Amino acid sequence: MTDCIFCRIIKGEIPAKKVFEDDQLLVIEDIAPVAPLHLLLVPKKHIVNALELDPADHPLIGHVFQTAARIVRENGMAEQGFRIVNNNNAGAGQSVFHIHFHLLAGRQLNWPPG
Repeated sequence: MTDCIFCRIIKGEIPAKKVFEDDQLLVIEDIAPVAPLHLLLVPKKHIVNALELDPADHPLIGHVFQTAARIVRENGMAEQGFRIVNNNNAGAGQSVFHIHFHLLAGRQLNWPPG
């Protein structure tokens, strides 16, 4: 996708504050954080959202969650709790149509979310 902001960030065309990167995943700081730790975990493969996941993508999604767990442990926030959020379609708050996961930690996260 040439007009996808996350694809452009992955390609290095748009700057972002990188926290982690490997061949499958880019983790960046959210530009409008709602928690002391608010990161975006963005698979490098362009997938619109969970509705487009294929069984071949299962290892990738597992890698997202394992990376999130490692990051909260490294930041000393695992025990207090954290949240991984994935919005799917506009009605759920998805504004960038490239699958990504918000990692939130460092404050009390209430339920139900907004």
